[in-house]
Order: sequence, then structure tokens, then C-alpha cells
Amino acid sequence: MPDEPSPEQPRDAKAEAAASKAYAKAQRPWYKKKRWIFAIGTVLLIVVIAAAGGGADEDSEPTSEQTPAATEEAAATEEPTATEEPAAEEEPAAEEEPEMTSGQENALQAGQNYVDTLAFSKAGLIQQLSSSAGDGYSKADATFAANNVDADWNEEAVEAAQNYLDTMPFSKADLIQQLSSAAGDNFTRAQARYAVSKVY
Repeated sequence: MPDEPSPEQPRDAKAEAAASKAYAKAQRPWYKKKRWIFAIGTVLLIVVIAAAGGGADEDSEPTSEQTPAATEEAAATEEPTATEEPAAEEEPAAEEEPEMTSGQENALQAGQNYVDTLAFSKAGLIQQLSSSAGDGYSKADATFAANNVDADWNEEAVEAAQNYLDTMPFSKADLIQQLSSAAGDNFTRAQARYAVSKVY
């Protein structure tokens, strides 16, 4: 009998330690307990999801009965777009840029170089590209180039008008005449008027 208390004492010490640990846990404020933190986090997550989806749910409630019909309409609208997609893919092929003749391609490149560096009218560019004193392309290739260069002819006229005014004085009437005459820049009368209205 005297030997029995000694093995029980370590057990009592372990039990006391466990009990004191449990007591310390029990005495912690409620907001520091893991289960409460997890519960609060879960509730906050549900509230955030409900707030984010709530507006969408409210908007969709009146039309929720029509959802199958809406789905069918969406499917119906998607079908034509699906058939249109191949047509959209065919558009680059329809441009047929590779089918340009070498003369057209070279004339287009030369024409683009001209309008990128100098002010040209459409007629003036065709003249420059096709004349024997200019580039010597055929009239057809020069016209093709002028029709396909990346140029705003009104802005080209404004640039030409400003170049004239930077070098010499012009009245409005004289500047319009210079820009629109065949001996001058060969812009259309409307383009010449537009240019003068921008530089005066």
C-alpha cells in the first residue's frame, strides 16, 4: 500500500497540468478562441459573398422564370456569330494584299514614302509616280498606289499650305490658287479651302 501513492503522484501532476491548461484556455476571452475566430471568419465570408451576389440575385429574380428562354435566346444569338466567325477569318484573305503585282507593290511603297516625307495631293502623287521625270510607274500602278496609301488628303493640303507660308507671304486667295491649280499642288478646291482655313 505505501508504494501505490508514488505512481499516482506523477499522474496527479499531469492531470493538474492538463487541468490548469484547460482552465487557462477557458479563461481566455471569447474572441481569442480558435473556434470563435473560425466561426466569425466563416460568417464574414458568407456576408461578403451574399453582398457581392445579392445585387445580381435581386436583378435576376424577376427574370429567373425566363432563364430557359433567355438561355435559348443566347444560344440562338451565339449560333449566327459562330457561323460569322469563319467569314471574319476570310476577310484578311479577301484583302488579297499578296495578289498585288510587283509594279503595284513598288508604286505603293514609293507613294507611301512620298506622303510620309512631303505634302502631296492625290493627283500630285499620281503625277510624281507616273511621270518620266518622276518615278516612271505606269499610270495604273501610280493610281493604285495613290488610292491605297495611308494619307489624309486634307491634312496633306494643310501641310503644303503651312510650308508655303513658312517660306513666303500669300494671301488667302493666292494660297488657295497655288494649292488647287494644276501648275501648283493639284489639290481639290475643297481641300485647298480647308487647308487655308486651318493655317490662316
